[in-house]
Amino acid sequence: MNKTEIAEILAKPYSQALLNGPEPARFAYDGLDGDPRVVPIGFWMEGDQLQIATVPKAAKVAALRKNPKVALTIDTGAFPPKVLLLRGTAEVELIQGIPEGYLVAGRKVMADEEQYNGWLEGVKALYDEMVVITVTLTWAKLLDFETTIPKAVEDLIATKQQS
Repeated sequence: MNKTEIAEILAKPYSQALLNGPEPARFAYDGLDGDPRVVPIGFWMEGDQLQIATVPKAAKVAALRKNPKVALTIDTGAFPPKVLLLRGTAEVELIQGIPEGYLVAGRKVMADEEQYNGWLEGVKALYDEMVVITVTLTWAKLLDFETTIPKAVEDLIATKQQS
């Protein structure tokens, strides 16, 4: 899939709602032991790349240095579901301080200003440095169950309509 195709999917209204909404990404990667892992995590977009910040000694940091291939899902729990599926390659970078995007990602999930300010105070006291994980997207698919559905379901519907 090329960058233009990915950008077209990310520009769709449902994709934008998911990328800018309060739902966490479910971030999947292979652990150092070779077993898969998936964790819910806050994120933000930086241009056409998805970014995550974490603790420098987080298990995912070492795992991504060994195998940078990742997959992410951002979805709603409502019916019909809206699901943004992403795949890409991750790069990790140790930075001093707290990236602005991490604060933006935090604000997306806070109920009110008081809650955000309390969280922000804790974050500033905790982190002297963070690792920013930058995911360069290589594939994207939006399932909105209105105009797009999983291929297997699409094929099943076509088969049933022929019989």
